[in-house]
Amino acid sequence: MAALIVLTFAGAIPAAEAAPVDLEGIWTASRAEREGERADELVGHRLAFSGDRFRIDSPDGKALYAGTFEINPSSEPASIDFEHSRGVLDGRVVWKGIYQLNRETLTIFDNAADLEKGRPTAFEAKARSGSVLLTFRRAMP
Repeated sequence: MAALIVLTFAGAIPAAEAAPVDLEGIWTASRAEREGERADELVGHRLAFSGDRFRIDSPDGKALYAGTFEINPSSEPASIDFEHSRGVLDGRVVWKGIYQLNRETLTIFDNAADLEKGRPTAFEAKARSGSVLLTFRRAMP
């Protein structure tokens, strides 16, 4: 399973203050890659943002991951971290990633496949990168 990333880091802008209107709502995964390979089992997953909280559900509505997120839209590329507090990973994991928002499309690239790899620096899903690349379409504002 792939997921997203969250972590509190110095200099981060809390999501609730940074861009809640831009990310707020429900997003559906339309494309997914894990370590350079298609990850079709992730297509259809739904990512919801509300304030500084996130939740990821399977296509059938099963809650998989939940917690808080922080973004830093000023970093290059913009960063996003997901800190898990409920669900499958229950407080044991922080995914570190980067994101790109283009109107109704949100791309997130994180280290969910291998937490030891650290935050990705470019949107390139290569073999053994430890990264998951997800493209989401806005489902509901």
